[in-house]
Amino acid sequence: MTNPLLQDWATPFGIAPFNAIADEHFAPALDQALAIHRAEIAAIADGGEAPTFANTVEALEAAGKALDRVLSVFFTVAGADSNPAREDLQRQFSPKLAAHFSDISSNKALFGRVAAVWDQRETLNLDDEQARVLMLTHRGFVRAGAALDGAQDTRMKQIKARLAVLGTQFTQNLLADERTWFMELEDGDLAGLPEFVIKSARAAGAEKGSDGPVITLSRSLIVPFLQFSTRRDLRERAYKAWVARGANGGATDNRDIAAEILALREERAKLLGYDNFAAYKLETEMAKTPQAVRDLLMDVWTPARAQAASDAQVLEQMLQAEGGNGPLEPWDWRHYAEARRAAEHDLDEAALKPYFQLDRMIEAAFSCAKRLFGLEFAPLGVPLYHADCRAWEVTREGRHVAVFIGDYFARGSKRSGAWCSAMRSQARFPDPQTPVVINVCNFAKGDPALLSYDDARTLFHEFGHALHQMLSDVTYESVSGTSVARDFVELPSQLFEHWLEVPEVLAEFATHAETGDPMPRDMLDKVLGAANFDMGFQTVEYVASALVDLEFHDGAAPADPLARQAEILERLGMPRAIGMRHATPHFAHVFAGDGYSSGYYSYMWSEVMDADAFQAFEDAGGAFDPERAAALERHILSTGGSRDAAELYTAFRGRLPGVEALLKGRGLAA
Repeated sequence: MTNPLLQDWATPFGIAPFNAIADEHFAPALDQALAIHRAEIAAIADGGEAPTFANTVEALEAAGKALDRVLSVFFTVAGADSNPAREDLQRQFSPKLAAHFSDISSNKALFGRVAAVWDQRETLNLDDEQARVLMLTHRGFVRAGAALDGAQDTRMKQIKARLAVLGTQFTQNLLADERTWFMELEDGDLAGLPEFVIKSARAAGAEKGSDGPVITLSRSLIVPFLQFSTRRDLRERAYKAWVARGANGGATDNRDIAAEILALREERAKLLGYDNFAAYKLETEMAKTPQAVRDLLMDVWTPARAQAASDAQVLEQMLQAEGGNGPLEPWDWRHYAEARRAAEHDLDEAALKPYFQLDRMIEAAFSCAKRLFGLEFAPLGVPLYHADCRAWEVTREGRHVAVFIGDYFARGSKRSGAWCSAMRSQARFPDPQTPVVINVCNFAKGDPALLSYDDARTLFHEFGHALHQMLSDVTYESVSGTSVARDFVELPSQLFEHWLEVPEVLAEFATHAETGDPMPRDMLDKVLGAANFDMGFQTVEYVASALVDLEFHDGAAPADPLARQAEILERLGMPRAIGMRHATPHFAHVFAGDGYSSGYYSYMWSEVMDADAFQAFEDAGGAFDPERAAALERHILSTGGSRDAAELYTAFRGRLPGVEALLKGRGLAA
């Protein structure tokens, strides 16, 4: 059988030929790509010549291209358009891939060659990027356990393999719970819901095979339901299902999985000589230590909790004025906060939402990218993995820069959340390659598709990540694009969110879905004036999750993570009517893989920088100041991980920031 995953792709810009790829292609392609990579690694490790930067470090950079190509396609469809066959393949691939990469990191001959190059680094006349790649390569081997021997080496391999299996199972359990639960609504259940919510619920019902509207666990549908439904009983039912994901008992329960993951991470860190997993994980981040993270989070927690407590009193009074029984509950907060926003800011979400059309917000993001960086976006007609996807060629001054793919709508086959990934990253070695970048979101479908303001921010956020990939200009793929410290990676994405708030951007692109009229000036002023509304709630739910993540990993792993979570929240004085943004059983950032483990704080660490960085634009010529835009691209967006993150930010801004701009930006300080 001809396997398209193993052939050269004669497609525009080397995009994967999704229309020719079937699920049965993945397993044989993976096996062959693994064999190719093993042979490449063996040739490097067993090379007869003395180790050099070229025959060892650059050779490692050049290896694995066939494997990268297979995995980029597979993980794209497995995350955004899963099915039983792909889920089964994920379960097969996870331990196989973990073992493969563990074999590489524990290859003593290979590590010996890397170490030999490292030892002679001062005499090699490397340029700055080469020196950085050598350091990261050597450090990666050491932190992966390459220096371990005997039983410790064997145990490290076992831990990595088991963690890979558990991470996959955690993700699939969460997807199963999200896919199977939905709440059908009868006519009497629609009380309070604006037409855009009803339309989205009907579209979700059609996707679920129901004749009527349904509420699913997609954030873009359940949040507006919680905001607008006047049926407190249904809000309670929906909210409890939402927060129970991964904790419903049976085969999809994630509680024991989370406990085992935490225990294995602690053991892994101790094998490498660290006190705990947080100390191991944070060593390579900007924060460096758990205490630095804790200090930042608590600096924000204290004023945020005070604001949330004050807001809770107001919302509870509103509840009781309507004849509600008992105290304010978590399924009440969004409902009464929305009513309060409408009253205090004269801002009606139902009236606002027609101004945030998905297509117009995409145009807005593209327009900002053009004004800031000279990028142009032209629709690209190529086969993609789902009919909802669309693609654009990205050019600058007529020169091809990248391919950008957008997959925006929620569906049962897609995991929750929003993310950006590169199906191919920019590099110049061993051959020049341009990036293929994808943004995946979970917006409610409609005709036209309408976004909430929060949805629009998500679109801009993920597009900020995409710009980091598209504008990358480095030699080596290992430091390309978003291959940076975890607490630096969110800077470009969170910074780009600020352009959604620029009045001239909204004035041009926030046009009414039916009339085409621009948003009235008084409504625009209200939108911007309400930007920090309910910020106590938003900050508390986020910081609580970040602190729980940190405490889980900074010390002995808890045998019962949910009991430990409850202890942490009680000590913090968590408001009873606010839930964590991500409770443990569905905290995919932390348990689906190691990416954000001990690192969920990084959004706020980056926010310290993004608030300060946007201030640099405002202090100069405004949001589209060309000199600041050029500096942002030169020092941050184009450099990837080729230099230290603190060094990059200092080059852009002249100094590192403090927390003051963040607190001011969130309305938590004068």
